[in-house]
Amino acid sequence: MNSRRLNFFDDLCSLREKRDSDTGDSCEDEIDIRPSSALPLPQSTRDNNEHKANGSIDRYKAKLVAKSYTQTYGVDYKETFAPVAKLNTVRVLLSLVANHDWPLLQFDVKNTFLHGDLMEEIYIDPPPGIPVTSKEGMVCKLRKSLYGLKQSPRAWFGRFAESMRKSEYVQSNSNHTLFLKRRKETRMLDCKPIDTPSEQNHKLRLYPDQVPIDKERYQRLVGKLIYLAHTRPNIAYAMSVVSQFMHSPSEDHMGAVTRILRYLKVTPGKGLMFSKYGHTDVEGYMDADWAGSATDRHSTSGYFTFVSGNFVTWRSKKQKVVSGSSAEVEYRGMAHGVCELLWLRRLLRDLGFGPKKPMDLYCDNKAAIAIAHNPVQHDRTKHVEVDRNFVKEKLDAEIVSFPFISSEYQSVDVLTKAISTSIFLNSLDKLGMRDVFAPT
Repeated sequence: MNSRRLNFFDDLCSLREKRDSDTGDSCEDEIDIRPSSALPLPQSTRDNNEHKANGSIDRYKAKLVAKSYTQTYGVDYKETFAPVAKLNTVRVLLSLVANHDWPLLQFDVKNTFLHGDLMEEIYIDPPPGIPVTSKEGMVCKLRKSLYGLKQSPRAWFGRFAESMRKSEYVQSNSNHTLFLKRRKETRMLDCKPIDTPSEQNHKLRLYPDQVPIDKERYQRLVGKLIYLAHTRPNIAYAMSVVSQFMHSPSEDHMGAVTRILRYLKVTPGKGLMFSKYGHTDVEGYMDADWAGSATDRHSTSGYFTFVSGNFVTWRSKKQKVVSGSSAEVEYRGMAHGVCELLWLRRLLRDLGFGPKKPMDLYCDNKAAIAIAHNPVQHDRTKHVEVDRNFVKEKLDAEIVSFPFISSEYQSVDVLTKAISTSIFLNSLDKLGMRDVFAPT
């Protein structure tokens, strides 16, 4: 059919949504010759208008429906049975969802029967309103099922079941409308939960005699967890560690990933809580773990920032070079924190809420703070000359300030190293992370 006639036919079939889908298939082909035993089915159009709340018509729609009473068994249809979902199964699933805190989603398939694939050859008269341009006796051969056909429910369910199996779902024997996909990826549903995502004082590294594992599975797991870490700062450090061994993972590295999964099992509702504090202050905290990497003695630095009292950005990253002192590594981390504060300052100004006073970046290293205020300490700053000038410039412009904070009140340790359970949980409380499933 030409495009003008196809568009008109789509309107009749209520196929506007289907036409915009990925398949873009039409429902029928025009043919001039058909088997003599196959009679074309008559059809009709039914109004399916959409109405507003006051009863007036919001959108005119029509549906093309085949008149199935003219179908002949064994000629243009055979089996018609299609399973229907049992409400008992639905109620059982709802009970499991409520007791296991599973997410519950619902969706609707538009123009359901029009997605079914026909096994039989079915012909229909040209849809009403479409001018016939070919010779007399032209009919249309259906390539998809149509509303009104006796086999439409079965054709749709067959197409649906095939798609589910291709997506690695398994059809239940107790209810054929139930499709299941178990967590083959992690197999951690029955794992023993744990309170922290990283083992304290771990020494993960590449070992010359390490036992290799399935690298692709390791990479898939870590990739998914990295995505999760965008909303879970409590696993940011653990993810920065395990992501260093993507090219050559071992059993020890997989054990570290498993620990993260065990921690996530006990904290499914842990997340950021945003509250009203009545101000627009911007402040940050930074810290570093000097030479903490057992592989190359690189240091790990981290920072997090608060806007209007709420925890908004964070980062945990191993530095690219080896630092000669704790002051040097802290100063490199300080420069990274200043960059983040400057970005927040520009963003808030665009929104009309620019900071009206210097932004505080809290640091627990007095030597790094002294270097920021005293540029003449050349012996201690020659390795961070660029960072020193950058930080000093922002300090002199009164854009940032560097208050000292005692280590016992410093919460950035969760981003730089594995810490004890008590310190870890206390730090998460300070960051405003709450468990939505915790009793109130």
